[in-house]
Amino acid sequence: MTNLTLRFAEPADSEVLFQLIKELAEYEKLSHAVTGNAAALKEHLFGSPKYIEAILAESQGQAVGFALFFHNYSTFLTKPGIYLEDLFVLPAYRRQGIGKALLIKLAQIAVERNCGRLEWSVLDWNEPAQAFYRSMGATILDDWRICRVTEAEITKLAAKS
Repeated sequence: MTNLTLRFAEPADSEVLFQLIKELAEYEKLSHAVTGNAAALKEHLFGSPKYIEAILAESQGQAVGFALFFHNYSTFLTKPGIYLEDLFVLPAYRRQGIGKALLIKLAQIAVERNCGRLEWSVLDWNEPAQAFYRSMGATILDDWRICRVTEAEITKLAAKS
């Protein structure tokens, strides 16, 4: 796509980025799970500490996709890694190389930062995304499962002695 621009998100992008996040949630049939807001997103992107980073994909000045990520760490490699929390392209802009461009940009960032891994999760029903990720060189790990403790359970766990 010749008119595609990829850039790091700036504070003024917080509202549009949050709108894209809500569109991702709608696509994943998880709109009910969105309880956050653009102000919190802005604080986590640009506050201190900075928890996340985001790359915006723009076509003719309009935000059409994003990649939101943060660093993790591999104890076995003793290297930092990048965890891609979300990659999303608006439906009207899919199949134009935008998702591929975002993944390539993340790989370039990982190389620049001497990361040992670039990882993410994909929903088990999202076969088009799985096929795309495989075509980009990703391996989908069958022998690992995500463990999650939600906010209420974190409080209970923290209170145990």
